[in-house]
Order: sequence, then structure tokens, then C-alpha cells
Amino acid sequence: MIDFTMVWAVIIAFGVIMYVLMDGFDLGVGILYPLAPDEESRDIMMNTVAPFWDGNETWLVLGGAGLLGAFPLVYSVLLPALYLGVFLLLAGLIFRGVAFEFRFKASRERKHFWSVAFAGGSAVAALAQGIVVGSYIQGYQTENMVYTGGAFDWLTPFTLLTGVGLLVGYALLGSTWIIMKTEGPVQDWAYRIAPKLLAGVLGIFLIISFWTPLVDEFVRERWMNTLSLIWLLPAGALGCAYMVLRAVRRRDEGIPFVATMGLFVFTYLGLLASKWPYVVPPDYTLYDAASAPESQAFLLVGVLFVIPVVLAYTAWTYWVFRGKVRAGEGYH
Repeated sequence: MIDFTMVWAVIIAFGVIMYVLMDGFDLGVGILYPLAPDEESRDIMMNTVAPFWDGNETWLVLGGAGLLGAFPLVYSVLLPALYLGVFLLLAGLIFRGVAFEFRFKASRERKHFWSVAFAGGSAVAALAQGIVVGSYIQGYQTENMVYTGGAFDWLTPFTLLTGVGLLVGYALLGSTWIIMKTEGPVQDWAYRIAPKLLAGVLGIFLIISFWTPLVDEFVRERWMNTLSLIWLLPAGALGCAYMVLRAVRRRDEGIPFVATMGLFVFTYLGLLASKWPYVVPPDYTLYDAASAPESQAFLLVGVLFVIPVVLAYTAWTYWVFRGKVRAGEGYH
């Protein structure tokens, strides 16, 4: 008999990491926007992500819809716990999306306003996503499958640190994307800032690694009492970090971006391994949160059709808009 709960867990986990990787680099470009050398560099940076950003967010919609249908308890607990955080996330994405369209058509005097909206929306969305991750690690106060905590329980020093960590991580992903997609002064600038961002990511990663066992006893027991393959995940993340640094110093163009994606994948797998099988920590597992098998089976039919279409569309888009982006070029 098919374990639909496990199938859906894999689908949603895949959708989340695809969103983080695909939308992460264009959020990173927005985060780096105010630091760009000049206005022409900003135009080039925005043009590198303009053809992709809306398609990248398809994975967020797919993961959110799948989560609602397959694991409704997650919605009934996490949304009351994270109302303000989710609002900030969506507001940031809205401001950023609007800025894409209006900045291209704005007059010189008003272009600055949309640049601020693009950069601010990207930073707020990244920070909010990281705070959500931190709140998931520290867990939620529940009783009889109902959230009983306060409106600001998600806002703690630990969640702020995870928020800043993801923001810096997205900036690193954005810098390596700029390296791959541009040339000349803007690429040289990206080469210079990538090692600094990598150092920031590793520093925050180290602090979180020591802090997390103090926040969650379950994570502490899993990592401290286990000598198994789980320790290959942080080792893989550090290996990818070394590849990023080495490739940047050699001025490779594609390897830094691929290695940074690997860094995100290993970190994500480490998070899943730390909390498995709890989807609403510290009390409820995947099976506690799952909807009826009949509902999961019905939804699975549609999702198994949609995912190949989204993958094909994504691959086609990246193929069509492959290559370098130069000054004066754009897709509008």
C-alpha cells in the first residue's frame, strides 16, 4: 500500500528547496542592490533576474497549496503563530514584484523609489523567511492541536539570527549568480564581495549550530547521541563552502553558483534530519498532521501532472535566457 503521507512529505520538501534555490538568488540580487557600484550596474543586475523571478515563485505557490491539502494541521498551527511574519513575507514579495515592472517604465526621477522598493522588499522577504525557519526550530506552544502561544512568540534573538543568516545566504547566492550572468565591472564587484558574504554565512552558521541544541533538546539528543551518516551533511556544506571560495579566487564563473546551491542543499538536509519526523514541533509528526489518505491521493493526481510542467517550463526559461546580460539589454 502506498504511504501517501511520505510521498507528500517528499513532494513538499522538494518544492521548498526548489523555491529556496530558485527564488533565493533573485532575492539575493535585490538585497545587494543598494551596494552596487552605480546605476548602470543596478540595471544589469535587475535584468539578470527579470525573466525568471515570477516563474521561480511558482514553487512557493505549489509548496503552500500542497501543504494546505496534505498537512492541514500545519496551517492551523503555523498561521496563527506566524501571522505577522507571513504578512511581512508576502508584503516584501509584493513590493519586489511590483518594483520589477514599474522600475523599467519609471522616469529618471521616480526610478529611485522603485529601486528602494525592490531592495527593501527583497530584504524583508528574506529576513521573514529566515525568521520562519528559526521559529520552526524552536517549536510552537500547542494544546489539543491548537496554537496557544502569543502573537510575537516567533520574534526572539534566535529567530532574528536565523533571519539574518538566510538574508546573508541569499546575498551570497545572488553574488554568485551575478558572477555567472555578467561581465566587466559588475562581475568584478561580485567577485570581491562573494568571499565576504561567505565568511558571514559561515560565521552565522557556526553560531546557530552551537545555539540550536540549547533551543531544542530533541535536536541536541539527535546530533550528540548519533555517530552516523547525519554528520556527513555539515561536512558536505563545508566542502561546498570551500569550493565557492576556491572557485571565486580562480575567477570561475559557473562553479561558485553551483557550489553555493550545494551549500544550501546540505544545510536544508541538515535541518530536515534534525527535526524529522516532526512537522509541527515539538509535538506533532507528519502522520499527526496529515489529511485523510483519500484526500492526499486525490490531490496527488493533480500535483504529479503539474510538477513536470513546472520543471519543463523552468528549464525552457533558463535555456532561452541563457548567457551573459550586458548594459542596455533587457527583456521588456
